[in-house]
Amino acid sequence: MTTRLLTLRAAVEARGETIKGARFVATAAPLDMNDAALQSKAVIAAARGEHRDAVHHGWAYRVGPLHADFRWSDDGEPVGAAGQPILRRIDALAVLNVVVVVSRWGGGQRLSASDLAKGYGEAARAALTAAQLIEFVPRTRVALSFDYVHSGPVQGVLASFHAEHVAADYGEVVQLVVHVASDRAALLIDALADATAGAVRAQ
Repeated sequence: MTTRLLTLRAAVEARGETIKGARFVATAAPLDMNDAALQSKAVIAAARGEHRDAVHHGWAYRVGPLHADFRWSDDGEPVGAAGQPILRRIDALAVLNVVVVVSRWGGGQRLSASDLAKGYGEAARAALTAAQLIEFVPRTRVALSFDYVHSGPVQGVLASFHAEHVAADYGEVVQLVVHVASDRAALLIDALADATAGAVRAQ
C-alpha cells in the first residue's frame, strides 16, 4: 500500500504555550519542492518583518520526496533548543514541503533549554495541526519550446495532463514552463511529440 504524502494547502499562524511569561507564535507555510530554499527564505523574512519585536525566530523546513532536503536554525537560542524541536514536529506529522517559523518574545524569566524546546515544539505543533493538510503529488518542471503554429495541439495536450503553467513567452517561438505530475512527465513529452510530429523541444 502506497503511503499518502501530505503538505499544507495554505499558510497558517498559531499561538503556542506561554512559558514563564515567554510567548511563542508559529507560522507554517507550504513550499514548492522545486524552489524550497528560496521560498523558505521569503517566509522566514516575512515572519521576522511581521514580528520584529520578537527576540528570536527559530525555524525548520522539510522538502521531499524528490530533491529531499531539510534545514533548521536556532537563531541564537541554545543549540538544539529551537530548530530541532520544530523539525521533529514536522516529521511527527509526516508533512513534506513545509517551513515553520516560530517567533519568541521574552518573558523576563530565564528559560532552560527544555523550556525553549517545549515552547518552540508546541508552537510548531499548534500551527501544523491548525493547517489544512492535503495530499501532495510530486511535480516535475518541464520547459517547452515550439513554433507558435503548434500552440493549439500543445495546449490541448497540456490540458489533458493537467499541467500547471509556470511561465510563458509567446512569440514566433513559444517558450513555456509547466509543472506536471512527476510520474507522467515522460508521457507528457511523448504525447506532445505525437501531437506535433516532433516539433516540440522539451527538457
